[in-house]
Amino acid sequence: MKPRINIITLGVADFPKSLAFYKDGLGWELSQASNDNIAFFPLNGIVLALYPKDALAEDVRVSPEGSGFSGLTLAYNANHPEEVDRILTTVEKLGATIIKRAETVFWGGYSGYFADPNGFLWEVAYNPYFTFDEKGNLNLS
Repeated sequence: MKPRINIITLGVADFPKSLAFYKDGLGWELSQASNDNIAFFPLNGIVLALYPKDALAEDVRVSPEGSGFSGLTLAYNANHPEEVDRILTTVEKLGATIIKRAETVFWGGYSGYFADPNGFLWEVAYNPYFTFDEKGNLNLS
């Protein structure tokens, strides 16, 4: 198995609301491969998919029931601390819940967390030790 992730699929409780949040609210481009049952958002080499939670659980053959911290967060790295604040303000206006206001963190960066309309946790962070390549991909060297 090669070291890569191609698609991250979020099982969402309200597909139309989630689609509106990411497509209309955040302005992310919806792939033509999307249909009435699944949404694909190309994200610079990775794809974020939205799929109804019950259907995803059925496909995996697990129960859709459950709550609490899943142990998973998604992260968006910003170019500067001001961008972190701007993004958190924007997503809050779109109906996201701010879980942790942005602050200077122990590792030397600046970050905060929000929950999207389905409760998926997103970190928005500025890391002064990371850079981006010409396509906006994170450079970890």
